[in-house]
Amino acid sequence: FADLVLDTWDLQLERNGREHRTADMGCKQLVVRRGQPFTITLRFSGRGYEEGVDKLAFNVETGPCPSETSGTGFHFAVTDCPEESSWSAVIQQQDGESLSVSLCSPPSARIGRYTLTLEACTEYQGSSFHIGHFILLFNAWHPEDTVFLRDENERREYVLSQQGLIYQGTCNYIFSVPWNFGQFEDDILSICLNMLDINPKHLRDQNRDCSRRNDPVYIGRVVSAMVNCNDEDRGVLAGRWSDPYDDGTNPMSWIGSVDILKRWKDFGCQPVKYGQCWVFAAVACTVMRCLGVPTRVVTNYNSAHDTNANLTIDHYLNEKGGQERQSWDKIWNFHCWVESWMARPDLAGDYDGWQVLDPTPQEKSEGVFCCGPAPVKAIKEGDMWLKYDIPFIFAEVNADVVYWVVQGDGMQKQSIQSSVVGKHISTKSVGKDSREDITHNYKYPEGSEEERKVFAKAEHEKKSVPEEDEALHLKIKVSEGANKGCDFDVFAVINNNTDVERVCSVRLRARTTSYNGTTGPQCGLTDLIDIDLEPRSEKRVPMRILYEQYKDSLTQDNLIKVVALLTDHQTGDVMVAVRDVYVENPPIKIRILGEPMQNRKLVAEISMVNPLEVALSNCVFVVEGPGLTHGQRVKQLEEAVEPQAEAKFRLDLMPHQSGLQKLMVDFESDQLRGVKGYRNVIIAPQPM
Repeated sequence: FADLVLDTWDLQLERNGREHRTADMGCKQLVVRRGQPFTITLRFSGRGYEEGVDKLAFNVETGPCPSETSGTGFHFAVTDCPEESSWSAVIQQQDGESLSVSLCSPPSARIGRYTLTLEACTEYQGSSFHIGHFILLFNAWHPEDTVFLRDENERREYVLSQQGLIYQGTCNYIFSVPWNFGQFEDDILSICLNMLDINPKHLRDQNRDCSRRNDPVYIGRVVSAMVNCNDEDRGVLAGRWSDPYDDGTNPMSWIGSVDILKRWKDFGCQPVKYGQCWVFAAVACTVMRCLGVPTRVVTNYNSAHDTNANLTIDHYLNEKGGQERQSWDKIWNFHCWVESWMARPDLAGDYDGWQVLDPTPQEKSEGVFCCGPAPVKAIKEGDMWLKYDIPFIFAEVNADVVYWVVQGDGMQKQSIQSSVVGKHISTKSVGKDSREDITHNYKYPEGSEEERKVFAKAEHEKKSVPEEDEALHLKIKVSEGANKGCDFDVFAVINNNTDVERVCSVRLRARTTSYNGTTGPQCGLTDLIDIDLEPRSEKRVPMRILYEQYKDSLTQDNLIKVVALLTDHQTGDVMVAVRDVYVENPPIKIRILGEPMQNRKLVAEISMVNPLEVALSNCVFVVEGPGLTHGQRVKQLEEAVEPQAEAKFRLDLMPHQSGLQKLMVDFESDQLRGVKGYRNVIIAPQPM
């Protein structure tokens, strides 16, 4: 018999891409998921494959020094009875000189870039043929994969969906901003794999790093560290939480991860300026979804940053409600992280499922700015010693807040609020644009016996008294219409819960603030007001907040912190109530003109009314949407937009994917920043 000579081969990109749900990756290379067979066709020249005469075997290799012991290199012969726990090749069909072979990796294989070679042996002669490269990803569809997720709708949302919503605002005013994760856009997969290849663990020991890439726990920890650049590890994003942002992009302006990851690559892996928590989380979500791990962005309202890990956040105020001294402990209005779905065979007990990963640089973990993966179940149960970083996240959702009011004579009085932290923990619902509240995954109901047991285990004693036991209760309410450019009212609402008359005095103060808890200048203050409260009655003390007073110091986070201080004359006790008021941006309107159909022109009309009393200069609309815009589209308006006038333009689109798509818009100007809007567009498939 003459030697068997490989002439051409076909990696069947289209068919394999469809079956492995990677067709949208737009790569000109084979991308498959582990544990699932993929088909290639070999065409020999001169003669076809003869069973019993020819022996065929394959080599797959990943990493710099592939070996079977480290799980990065395998040699396997074509067989009739494949084993699930190792690489296998099975002949599917033969047609003359062409041979169709099904290859399959084990569901525990290392992910990443592989080379594939064929060895053909006839009697004593053997030849080796380099077939090419392929990329292997995690597989949420395979029951034996550690990232297996049972529900198909959840797999679609958390692995395949390229767009989503991220929740922001305050716990009293929750809203969402659209985000283009874009994990299947051109080049993104290769950027994510490069991120793994320049991480410090890889540079220290390339072979060990590649051999650990079968484990989503390891990958998640690497990604959590690489999305920020705080370890000078060539990470993706530099964080910044206050002006100026002039030497980079304002964190409010981003509407997607694709632009950020491409800039990072184009700048030679120099950090992209600037990110804040939702940007770090969204980029991590893109990377994890791209690699095949089910992931979602989560927002925690009133998130505690407890620097000394005593589960108490101390704030010091003077008698006018102003900040008495700087505290390193902070309450963030909201804080975003991601949850990734994976098994935890490294932990004894039932800790599989959602794991917190937090790429925002806050505290070091094992010497590196990263956080997680921390099982959500362990946070709920107060299992502080488990890997990784449970105490920090437990405090983010459970810490007590103590306000110390420092009086003129130096005396300190405390007002404790233990039910304010860790509110309305939110993520986008599966398959629809509504909010799913997942607080119950993180904590037991307030005041329950289970909560008490968890706190005892975590060595945390809750300090406060239940609301219904308070003689006087103080809270802050906001009038409708806290819109940018307008005045609005806030009220201190005082309830007397006793059967006797009470006398107290109240003062309100407002300051602009940032979402991470840093406060700015004052924009409202009332005199001290004495109040007589009838038994079982309620009184309101108003404060008007004037646009004139807040317009120059309102940060781009659009937040005003209102503090109310109450002194009970009978007992001398001091009570503090705090509320962050979100000042609303104007809405962006998006109209779709024409019938949305694949590969047919479509027009979007995008507009916004200027709500301010000054003209808006340097106005820019940025528009993107996977499947709709082919990257980012930027429209600079030539003229300023006068007060109450409409900024408006039309955009031609050529949708290249059918199905539900999101068109996302960001508006920027010198006077009004980070205004967001989106519209869902259902694109009909092109008629055959």
